[in-house]
Amino acid sequence: MSEFLRSRVDAFKYAFAGWWYVIRTQRNAWIHAVASILVITVSIFLQLDRYDWVFIFIAIAFVWTAEFLNTAIELVVDLAIQEHHPLAKASKDVGAAAVLIAAITAAIIGVIILGPPLLEKLQGMF
Repeated sequence: MSEFLRSRVDAFKYAFAGWWYVIRTQRNAWIHAVASILVITVSIFLQLDRYDWVFIFIAIAFVWTAEFLNTAIELVVDLAIQEHHPLAKASKDVGAAAVLIAAITAAIIGVIILGPPLLEKLQGMF
């Protein structure tokens, strides 16, 4: 295997190791996982068109990316600062705020895209 190909394989290994670390260690990652699965399931049920799927996947990716970056910030701060420090707390709070903004934005996108067809489908069932 060429050095280039080996380095690409290794890069994927490291990325999946990071993903698994977040899933194993971050409680909120489980909330994101359940929400992602629920939204994808509802989207399949509603048979969304491909443009709606694009926004759904971007919203999901936005939340996961924020969660991963927040975890990275927390780990680096914990490594650099062994005691409590106001700037360390502020750094972690800002990272958490980024996740909150992403989650709220994703929820709004979900309501806009999934709300009307879900209500229509549910009304048709009763």
